[in-house]
Amino acid sequence: MNLVTWEPLKELEEVNNRLSRLFGKAFARTNGEEDVKLANWSPSTDVTETPEEYLIKAELPEVRKEDVKITIEHGTLTFQGERKLEKEEKGKKFHRVERSYGSFLRSFTLPAEVDETKIRADFKDGVLNLHLPKTEKARPKTIDVKVS
Repeated sequence: MNLVTWEPLKELEEVNNRLSRLFGKAFARTNGEEDVKLANWSPSTDVTETPEEYLIKAELPEVRKEDVKITIEHGTLTFQGERKLEKEEKGKKFHRVERSYGSFLRSFTLPAEVDETKIRADFKDGVLNLHLPKTEKARPKTIDVKVS
């Protein structure tokens, strides 16, 4: 019987690599066919809600506004784009690159109470803000009760 040294960190890394390959794929439709696009990284997002709207904030450092595309189709809001890697220049060497670069894609199913015609986006200081206003019907209303 041979004894094998168990390396838990190596196994954890293998599981992480498998999950990255599995969940790192995003599906997109083009011309009625399904193509697979590989997303290289996924920007961190926060989703908040007020009585008037939902707000999606996505961190997109070093991404230009021109490199971001936002679409709404069949009740799904999608934003995608690319963060480009700096080119190695003469006299400049990269010793470590830990930040993620390449294409990204995030999709969110819109709640029924969102007014798709009034969705707006702004981009400032590397943060994409997607404002999803609620319809008038969905907003809470206060009714005064009179005592007789």
